[in-house]
Amino acid sequence: QVQLVESGGGLVQAGGSLRLSCAASGRTLSNYAMGWFRQAPGKEREFVATISRSGSTTYYADSVKGRFTISRDNAKNTVYLQLNSLKPEDMAVYYCAARNWAVSTSGREYDYWGQGTQVTVSS
Repeated sequence: QVQLVESGGGLVQAGGSLRLSCAASGRTLSNYAMGWFRQAPGKEREFVATISRSGSTTYYADSVKGRFTISRDNAKNTVYLQLNSLKPEDMAVYYCAARNWAVSTSGREYDYWGQGTQVTVSS
């Protein structure tokens, strides 16, 4: 069992930056590919970014490519999502998830989820 806790969300102006963290406990994070997803009110959950167990492979949604960066520190059992050049359309609850296998852009393939952290972007 892996417990995931996100933090770092908040209110930011358009064009600003935030750094989200996802701290894991219960199991060694290096055994899991990690992903970030988001869900805006009235919309389906969507893929944002994923990173392999070693951190050598990353994938991003087209909508965030070049603005967001996923990274991990396995020694700290933590995954990060750096959000730059934020837009109002980035406003959502952001979730991290763990998958006991290779990277995936499908939320259905992840085994564990955090409770989410709210990102609000004002225009």
